[in-house]
Amino acid sequence: MNRELDNNIAKFRAKHKLSQQDLADAIGVSRKTISTVETGRFTPSVVIALSIAQHFETTVESLFYFDEG
Repeated sequence: MNRELDNNIAKFRAKHKLSQQDLADAIGVSRKTISTVETGRFTPSVVIALSIAQHFETTVESLFYFDEG
């Protein structure tokens, strides 16, 4: 079973017209953190994942999913 974590953060940001910096400022992390999470180079902590979900008023499962590639 080869699972990779993927996400919809960029889609949520676009829908809410937010830049990476806007989201980073809102949840108290760096823009680079948002960038590396979006591109899959960094797996976020539970705190970061929950903070992003809370910011968008959605569930973690709506933001993150396994790509069963």
